[in-house]
Amino acid sequence: MKIAFSHRLVILSLLLLCFKPDSRAQYKQFKLSPDGDTLNIIDKKGLKQGKWVNSVAALRGEPGYEEEGEYLNDKKEGVWRMYASSGDIVGVENYKWGGKDGLQQYYTYVGVLTREEEWRSINPDAPYDTIPMYGTDNNQITGYKIVRVEQYSVPDGIWKYYDDQTGAEIKEEKYERGRLVNDDGSTATVGTVPVTTPAVSDTTKKKAPVKTPEILEYEKKYSKKKRAQMERTGETGM
Repeated sequence: MKIAFSHRLVILSLLLLCFKPDSRAQYKQFKLSPDGDTLNIIDKKGLKQGKWVNSVAALRGEPGYEEEGEYLNDKKEGVWRMYASSGDIVGVENYKWGGKDGLQQYYTYVGVLTREEEWRSINPDAPYDTIPMYGTDNNQITGYKIVRVEQYSVPDGIWKYYDDQTGAEIKEEKYERGRLVNDDGSTATVGTVPVTTPAVSDTTKKKAPVKTPEILEYEKKYSKKKRAQMERTGETGM
């Protein structure tokens, strides 16, 4: 009995589906979502890949949350979203090379924006950055130099803070390559308080005691050598 060409194609397709290798066989570990999506992949090399959902436990009074995004070779990449246990979004972060990069936004549990941060990520495979150099008497850029970086993600740009009730902006900070820019243009390393040692003025120097006429007469009558001898022997000079 002859089988129609179209029927043969259907049978061949079914056979190919039966023998098609499962791509998940290359994973060391993974999970399936309720929709059948493959999540939380760990490849044969032990690296996180693809879409992940992480649960972050409450810590030091801060509530726990869930975050979802993608890993590329064990590093966070692209947009990551943070959710409260109620399902409300509480943060949107952006990553590059595993470090925060660009705009980060954080919300209250009722959706009010409370903080915006700007970050800069450095490729850990090429850990160098070009930073500006400033003049000693002004804040003008006089040149640039290439430096090796120790942190691969640092605050860089404008940070804004908002009232969690009204949403009005209440504070703004500026960062440059991980250093807080002060109002006068000077910078300070994040997390440290710059210590300034004031110059000692004439009014703060320790003054010599005022000599009375009796002391002056005593010093005139006896030489320094004689006075030192009298102090050692207990003589009164009388």
